[in-house]
Amino acid sequence: MGPSVTTSEFLNFDLKPALLTVIQELGFQTPTPIQLQGLPLLLAGQDVIGQSKTGSGKTATFVLPILNTVNLQLKRPQALILCPTRELANQVTRDVRKLGRRLEGLQVLTLSGGSPSREQSQALLRGVHIVVGTPGRVLDLLQKERFEASALKTLVLDEADKMLDMGFEEQIHDVVSGLPLARQTVFFSATFSSSIKSLSAKYQKNPQHVEISQEPEQKSAIEQLVYEVPDSSAKNGSFFRILQQHPATSVLVFCNMKVTANDLYSSLHEKGVSCSVLHGELIQRDRDRVMAQFRNGSHRILIATDVAARGLDIAGLDLVINFDLPSQSDVYLHRVGRTGRADKTGVAVSLALRSEAAKILEIEAATGQKMERPALGFANQYGLNEDLRQSPMKTLMISAGRKDKIRPGDILGALTNPAIGLKAADVGQIEIQDRISYVAISATRATAALAGLRGGGIKGQKISVRPM
Repeated sequence: MGPSVTTSEFLNFDLKPALLTVIQELGFQTPTPIQLQGLPLLLAGQDVIGQSKTGSGKTATFVLPILNTVNLQLKRPQALILCPTRELANQVTRDVRKLGRRLEGLQVLTLSGGSPSREQSQALLRGVHIVVGTPGRVLDLLQKERFEASALKTLVLDEADKMLDMGFEEQIHDVVSGLPLARQTVFFSATFSSSIKSLSAKYQKNPQHVEISQEPEQKSAIEQLVYEVPDSSAKNGSFFRILQQHPATSVLVFCNMKVTANDLYSSLHEKGVSCSVLHGELIQRDRDRVMAQFRNGSHRILIATDVAARGLDIAGLDLVINFDLPSQSDVYLHRVGRTGRADKTGVAVSLALRSEAAKILEIEAATGQKMERPALGFANQYGLNEDLRQSPMKTLMISAGRKDKIRPGDILGALTNPAIGLKAADVGQIEIQDRISYVAISATRATAALAGLRGGGIKGQKISVRPM
């Protein structure tokens, strides 16, 4: 059954019925400004430079046209989406699978470091329709002739400005030189710098520029506060008082350096706070685990550096804390833009040294919004939110995933089977990866779930399960 004509403005676009059904299932009704302007151009096959902020709906803007034209009978890469980091590539892959879930047989592959190149080569040989990857790994497989790109119709550079900032320009040139000339080329970028203009002039044909400015209502959705500290040694004490004064159940904390992130994690961990740390030295398996635990509510605080956090898309995030102020205003905008999404309000709190007063003024000019400067309560005035110490959810890691034909319904079915006896309400987010799955279980039932899965397995398969 197709979608009701009264439920979605997306019906104005020439999209496949299967995509309109998914849009309805996901509750999308009104296209965002970038979707409203970008979708008609991309569906018509034009080259586009899209300029919009985080949380604008840009991913669906370029993914839906790709899915609309993909030939499922041709199991060769027809679209390549380049991203600056593994985390963003993984997030985009999840979005492609989610939006394309009613396209039977759709194969989407992530090509990035952190996973064996050999496995990715074998997946390419078996056949895929859409590739999402980072420049280094994509170039490596192109040069080794494992990635055959002759059927490619669309190239997307997501967060193109960040790829250039991170030094990927030469790799991007080398990747593009190995792609067909007759293709649609799409750039998405938060800024329109001279480097982006140069890249566009080289690789795009008559590109249409779609720029979406941050609207006033988007700004007002985020309450922005700053607390001044005399020097770096006072930051830890002020940070704990912020957690006391601003109770939240999901907190993303930004540090400029991994040593600072590790030190802050140790301080929180010593106090029994449910937290994780994310930085560039973590191997991919540990990054995936950390993100799964934060997304499913098993850990309430995530401490991250900017590069490691690039591309994170976390629903329901209600507090962002800048433990360190970033050096650039656009980085600040990217950080705080992760809260206050989907018509919800959010809070962004920054710690600033007295010597950083000019930086605060620059940020206020960039956001068009003056930060509030409230007094910080005295130590332990409010008491630390107990939810931050004792999360209601625990994560179990299962040694089976998508490639083992495991689906979320299989895991839920095993857990709610009378042999284990959990209720659906005891089971939180289920995240399926290639060979591993993560499932959040109510903390009071996690022990029973662990024993039951170890004893009974899933779909008749004996599996390894361990708590995280």
